[in-house]
Amino acid sequence: MSDLRRRKAVDEVAEEPDASPDVPSHKSKRIDPSATTQPKRTFVEAGLVFLVFALATVVPVYMLFRQRESTDVTETSILSGRDAYAVCSVQGSKQIHTVDDSNTQLECMAIHKNKIIATGDLTHINKKWAALSYSSNDLSMQGSLRVHTLQPGAVVIPGIADSHTHILEYGASRQLALEGTKSIKETITRIRNYVLGDPELFRNPSAWIFGSNWDHTAWTPQALPTVDDLENDPILRGRRILLQSKDYHAVWVSRKVMDMIPHIPETIEGGAIFRDQAGKPTGVFLDSAQTLVKRPAPSMKELEKRLALTAKDALAHGITSMHDAGFKPITLKFFSKKAANNTIPLRVYGMSYFNETEPYWGDKRDRLINHANGRLTYRSVKIFADGALRSGGAALYDPYSDNPETHGFMRISTDTLRDVVPKFMRDGWQVNIHAIGDKANRIVLDVFEEAIAKSGKDISQLRPRLEHAQIMAPEDAKRLGKLGVIASIQPSHATSDMWYAEGRLGPERVKGLYAFRSMKDSGARLAFGTDLPVEDMNPLMTFYSAITRLAPDGTSPHGPDGWFPEQRLTREEALRGMTIEPAYAAFSENELGSLVPGKLADFVILSQDIMSIPVDRILKTKVLATVLDGEVVYGSMDRV
Repeated sequence: MSDLRRRKAVDEVAEEPDASPDVPSHKSKRIDPSATTQPKRTFVEAGLVFLVFALATVVPVYMLFRQRESTDVTETSILSGRDAYAVCSVQGSKQIHTVDDSNTQLECMAIHKNKIIATGDLTHINKKWAALSYSSNDLSMQGSLRVHTLQPGAVVIPGIADSHTHILEYGASRQLALEGTKSIKETITRIRNYVLGDPELFRNPSAWIFGSNWDHTAWTPQALPTVDDLENDPILRGRRILLQSKDYHAVWVSRKVMDMIPHIPETIEGGAIFRDQAGKPTGVFLDSAQTLVKRPAPSMKELEKRLALTAKDALAHGITSMHDAGFKPITLKFFSKKAANNTIPLRVYGMSYFNETEPYWGDKRDRLINHANGRLTYRSVKIFADGALRSGGAALYDPYSDNPETHGFMRISTDTLRDVVPKFMRDGWQVNIHAIGDKANRIVLDVFEEAIAKSGKDISQLRPRLEHAQIMAPEDAKRLGKLGVIASIQPSHATSDMWYAEGRLGPERVKGLYAFRSMKDSGARLAFGTDLPVEDMNPLMTFYSAITRLAPDGTSPHGPDGWFPEQRLTREEALRGMTIEPAYAAFSENELGSLVPGKLADFVILSQDIMSIPVDRILKTKVLATVLDGEVVYGSMDRV
């Protein structure tokens, strides 16, 4: 990476006669002491000179006062705080992707405090800075404007938002990650080595062992794990082990943990308990059956550790905002405490987890909007309609092609949805519903349609979200845009699931899986996410998957053009899906999502222009710097 080169300081440019014609010059004429002495002025002449001087001094001050009184609120709000700087392209190029309504590319943008104060070419930036400096008493706006020049090829994009995450769960998953194993045997070996690698854990057989992201669809053979797989290993035998599946819709536990369950029912609504041929539970609990498994609540210290791990990785990937899809009471308590201390390291948009067994609470809880200097917002509810495709819990109209004995299942009744969704909308909560299967998506769209009509509110006040929106009949995909329902989608799910999806759904039904182009053409807003830790956090993988529908190595079940290539999105649509669309989905499009004056200065500097380089180079792009509220939180602008 090359060092940043600084442009000529703006105050130098502003001193040129034509640099800012509408701003008075601060130069003063010099008096030549060797000049011939002038004759003394008369009293009247001196009075006239004084009057002219007074008018020349008082009038501009008065006009400046009037000017500042009438200045727009957005402009005056940015005239305080940190030193200012500008980020500019190499002369003659436009390396800043603003993601405004016209997807404009610009040469420069200027930042003061935590906001963008100007965009355009360097001449315009100079004039704007000179005008603001002249009209402000803020000392941080006086003097030179530092101008950082991007290295050739690098680009600036708005701060990236991930619209569907599990923040603290990701941090936990970093401790014992099981993704990538190819068999149960390899998975057991990884767990054993984890225990052996931690002397304190190894010596304490009562300690809990948590892991995540095991994926039986990637194993050979594709069989679900059992308690016996854990008990047969002498290091793991008798320990308390709890392991989440890749999609977080199933949990695999040891016998010690299963013995802690007071009573295991034969069946459970909205879930499944896997059993062997003799009818005994095998240790895998699906969807709502996971609630049977009792686990210790993490300490605040443990949650701090998890958040730190997540934030470190997120900022290194250019992610400045995360939508957390499931605030539980302990999560809200933790983030509220962090907010009170102003120690949340990135922007968090929380969705409150809905438990249908509890009384309705939408008219009793307080929402938090732009709390902790815009770092925490909590104004939506997350409801589960069904399970997941990978684990076979997605609710389908027709049986699974690879398991004709089941259609999956709904995790909540339609009557409950019809009861609570209108209430939450009435009480000012955004409603976000998890729906995977074609049956679940249709039921949820029907409920949304009824509730929207009943609310009497404009759709921009409600902004209901369909989380995942994976399998949709063509007629339902068309309803998204018509109803104004936001599709919160995860493009990397498509490239993960494409290898087994047709076998699970059949050759016709699979065409409605991850049909992003159909959704977009309906007029729907698409907000991108990863569902981390289910998928790789890297937003460049999200971008790449959306525009190619290929695996990272350039392959797909349908060849090098991508899996169902007709469902690919454009680069412009993909970039908007990672920036301005998640901002809209979080009611923050006036503050975030694009690089325009007045918005918060969240942006990312990338080593390559992902909007123009060949697709096989996209995943090689590096994040050079991540800026949040105008401050560099990852990398350095001195090395880009």
